[in-house]
Amino acid sequence: MLIDGAWEKADQQFDVINPADGSVLEAVPDGGADHAVRAVEAAHAAFPAWAETTAYERAAILMKAHALMLERRDELARTMTLEQGKPLRAATTEVRYGADFLSWFAEEAKRIEGRTIPSARRDQRFLAVRQPVGVVAAITPWNYPVSMITRKLAPALAAGCTAVLKPAEATPLTAIAMMRLFEDAGVPKGVVNLVTCSDPVPVGKVLTTHSKVRKVTFTGSTAVGKMLAGKAAANMKRVSCELGGHAPFLVLEDADPVHAAKGAQLLKFLNTGQACISPNRIFVHRSKVEPFVATLTERVGRMKAGSGLEEGVSIGPLVNQAALDKMSRQVDDARSLGAGVACGGDRLTDGGLDRGFFFAPTVLTDVTPDMLIYREETFGPIAAIVPFEGEQEAIAMANDTNYGLAAYIYTRDIARAFRTFEALEFGIIGINDINPTSAAAPFGGMKDSGLGREGAHEGLDEYLETKLGGFAI
Repeated sequence: MLIDGAWEKADQQFDVINPADGSVLEAVPDGGADHAVRAVEAAHAAFPAWAETTAYERAAILMKAHALMLERRDELARTMTLEQGKPLRAATTEVRYGADFLSWFAEEAKRIEGRTIPSARRDQRFLAVRQPVGVVAAITPWNYPVSMITRKLAPALAAGCTAVLKPAEATPLTAIAMMRLFEDAGVPKGVVNLVTCSDPVPVGKVLTTHSKVRKVTFTGSTAVGKMLAGKAAANMKRVSCELGGHAPFLVLEDADPVHAAKGAQLLKFLNTGQACISPNRIFVHRSKVEPFVATLTERVGRMKAGSGLEEGVSIGPLVNQAALDKMSRQVDDARSLGAGVACGGDRLTDGGLDRGFFFAPTVLTDVTPDMLIYREETFGPIAAIVPFEGEQEAIAMANDTNYGLAAYIYTRDIARAFRTFEALEFGIIGINDINPTSAAAPFGGMKDSGLGREGAHEGLDEYLETKLGGFAI
């Protein structure tokens, strides 16, 4: 763990497991509440000096971190693949994506501006300035263990905040590598701190209740996010949460079904379906179902599962046994209620895959609203096809969820694209686009999918307070 610029161990350790074969990669410190308290105190002590640095000084450090991240791209990607499971090519892409946040917010640091406000009194002037909120507690997930660190810490550091990072229990090794990178980039001691742990509850309690933590940022499940946000709110802390999703993927009547199926395959099975913006419900106009399913099934059937370090692998393992069990439960439930299985549908065990958590990439057809997969976030490699008859029906079904993170539309009609874009109740919508994300674009959801935005100008606002001065002259 990294606390106040010093690397330290703990009385206990916990094993980091490779989900592809169940092997132990390394043992890391198993921190607790006392470590979290010391990390918060260190961040609080480092805050005044860091907040007083100029935007240009902070930007230079972030740009150095950006350069180091690109230099260490292969090392970071390999570590991520080993502990998280995603194919090496996808891990490398994530490192580049994560590095983008460092360069973007390095530039945004120079654009933290205030304003003057006219007064009704001749002898009064108003001045509004932006200042860092203080100590930030950042809690990151296992599915994108590098980019979620930079998406939170880059704007925090750019704003002049200090931070305590608690990474997911499954992926602490990439977090350790990133902390070493920040050190090498010149981040002063105490400005970033790292607490690893196998039980997140004691550490999470400190981070959401300690009086010196002023902001909590979390990416993870909706259930955990609601619990953390509740505790933070009870202690009047700023909160931003990027939570679960149940993304609809609409293939409208005029869409090219083959083109749409290619996009669906690339997006649905990205990171083995373990992405919050992954499409869960694929609504296809009934006239397009046959060619769509044929193309999707053919492409999914060619996907190779295995260790992410193996050449040609495009499907890695799920994170754990519970995720495997969820896939089986959703498929079995859909089958029992009349869904067809165009391909996949079972755990993969041949060729040594039984040592890991592998589920066959699956295409379900004729999915209906009474099935679990229609209501639950899947977070795995199952594409659920739901036929529909008309545009309004598709929009109504798409919005029939408590989630509101991402949605996708395929159409060749610009008027229909605008209508659907405006009618869907989701924070991020791709129109004929399976990658509507960027460091320069706001990322976040509505309803149970979260609070606040990450990336873009909005991402920096989450770490700034507005202070007003009224001057009598």
